[in-house]
Amino acid sequence: MSEKIIKDALTTTFHDYRLTRGERKGISRLLKENANLPSDRDFIRLVAFQLVSEAIDEVSPTDRNRIIEWLEEITKILVNLERNPSESEDASAAYFSPGDNCVHRISQLFATAKKSADICVFTITDDRIRHEIIAAHKRGLAIRILSDDDKSGDLGSDVDFLGRKGIDVRFDRSSYHMHHKFAIFDQKILLTGSYNWTRSAAEHNEENFLITRESKLRNAYQKEFERLWELYA
Repeated sequence: MSEKIIKDALTTTFHDYRLTRGERKGISRLLKENANLPSDRDFIRLVAFQLVSEAIDEVSPTDRNRIIEWLEEITKILVNLERNPSESEDASAAYFSPGDNCVHRISQLFATAKKSADICVFTITDDRIRHEIIAAHKRGLAIRILSDDDKSGDLGSDVDFLGRKGIDVRFDRSSYHMHHKFAIFDQKILLTGSYNWTRSAAEHNEENFLITRESKLRNAYQKEFERLWELYA
């Protein structure tokens, strides 16, 4: 999330203490595109309350009511965003790097998963993703990781570290590579593509992944994950 973009947008709509219909739509669209994590939405609430607290004692009673209504509208937008994720049950979406869109979306999936995450990736070296995996594990998410044995020994690899934290990890133990990059969340959401879970992929590489809930594809990947999980036991 770009905090500056969000702060500038909220400040602009606050100048007359009201949200027009167009501003409401614009803010809603902006937040859907940028406020993917609970921490993002906490930042938005913080900015909104700061704007209100700085102004409310200096204005007329009429403007004070408008300020309260503005804050209520922003709060409603955030509540609606939390109740209605940007992707519907049957929607698919593509994400590309370099840039932060991919890592933010992966982080969101870990933050919002309720039961499980099955991860089958070549390597993990992005500490931001490692942090989200550990946080999800601590709150009770059932996590399984399949990865390549050769890459696990690379400088910066997080997979062994995650295993030491109590997360179930298995390696391919082969002279060839386990080169998949996919994950399944809650056995409902499939993420798959070229994107390696690394800093280089986020900052430099031309990469992509697709997210879908399409059951035929999801089930095929889940079946492959279970096959490899047993193979590498």
